[in-house]
Amino acid sequence: MKIYIDTFGCTFNQADSQIMAGLLNENNGSLTSSIDDADVIIINTCYVKHPTEQKVITKIQRLKNRFPDKKLIISGCMVEIDPEKLEKAAPEASWIGPHKIQNAPEIVKSVMDGNIVRATGYSNKSKVCLPKIRSNPLIHIIQICEGCDGVCSYCCTRFARGSLQSYSIEMIKREAEQAVSEGCKEIQLTAQDSAAFGKDSGESLSNLMKHIADIEGDFKIRVGMMHPKSMMGDVEGIIDAFKRDKFYKFLHIPIQSGNNKILSDMNRCHSVEEFKAIVTKFKEEIPDISISTDIIVGYPTEDDDAFLDTMELIQEIKPDFLHISKYMHRPGTTSSDLKEIGYNAMKKRSKALKYLKEKIAIENNMELIGTTQKVLVTNKGSKGGYVARTNSYKTVIIENAIIGTFLDVVITDAKPTYLIGSKLD
Repeated sequence: MKIYIDTFGCTFNQADSQIMAGLLNENNGSLTSSIDDADVIIINTCYVKHPTEQKVITKIQRLKNRFPDKKLIISGCMVEIDPEKLEKAAPEASWIGPHKIQNAPEIVKSVMDGNIVRATGYSNKSKVCLPKIRSNPLIHIIQICEGCDGVCSYCCTRFARGSLQSYSIEMIKREAEQAVSEGCKEIQLTAQDSAAFGKDSGESLSNLMKHIADIEGDFKIRVGMMHPKSMMGDVEGIIDAFKRDKFYKFLHIPIQSGNNKILSDMNRCHSVEEFKAIVTKFKEEIPDISISTDIIVGYPTEDDDAFLDTMELIQEIKPDFLHISKYMHRPGTTSSDLKEIGYNAMKKRSKALKYLKEKIAIENNMELIGTTQKVLVTNKGSKGGYVARTNSYKTVIIENAIIGTFLDVVITDAKPTYLIGSKLD
């Protein structure tokens, strides 16, 4: 029984696929990288944005046409968010909801026996310390909690992932220790909102971070996205944890809009001023920190003045990484009752923000030319050379290197999305 898994979406979704692969492998399933050789195809879907939805549906339709005799299983967020559209797109497919991935072996077996299985609904089962097959043997992803306690008006992911469920610090640390003992050089702590960790269990993200940093070994830790509202109350603790050597100095803190009225309309539960205070504190305490943030362009109630507030905020904080999304209605969200703004206004704003993003990125990266950076080499580059990460999680391309090693490099050139480095003799 050969199984092919194709994954869309975030780091959390990648970890779900790695768990399914690990469980299937332990139950006599043979994972294959060739879709032509597969008996079963699993498509692990993302549904956070409309363009991704279109890619997912197109992929499903192409697979049905190309491989009508292969068994098709759809997993991931689409299963819970939009079952009606999924039923129309693939009426003979089986489903594995995000909370049912631990049932993957028996579902695949039943599907191979000719059944259509629809495993959906929520579960309180932990996803920690389950077998995984890593896509990169040096990088291990650990899901620290699932779901969130947010009420963002535009987000449909929360309908798939459910309410917040934090996992045991002891178990998370055990999984990280095992990964490091197996040679992993990067541990990624991931969640829908990493800063929400422990709010349902009396724990805190800062405490978890310190436990993971106590693990012996030469490795780096990346902490995933943190909602500003969830950070408030533990900012000092998180900063203190970030100062430890093992952590990448990388803060992913989405703002979504630089205007307080829009943030209120979005139900973000924080203000621009609170966001800026967090970012300022991090920059003061950790000067080499990289800031990553997200913006939704063209929320239905955003006018030109509100958008200018966003542009001014981005110009002020000068993020190293900026993720831009054009607003589109998502199933079941309260914002989908509002009228979308016009295409031309959306395009104009998106283009202006993209230009500012690239301008800031190259300016920030140019400042690093001539500096010496300690980097971790993680993989081969798709266009040659080797990919490494600086202490602030910036990408560096090096001509020759050994994957999995730490090197000192001099930055010789800079592009908007990466740096070019040369090894020190």
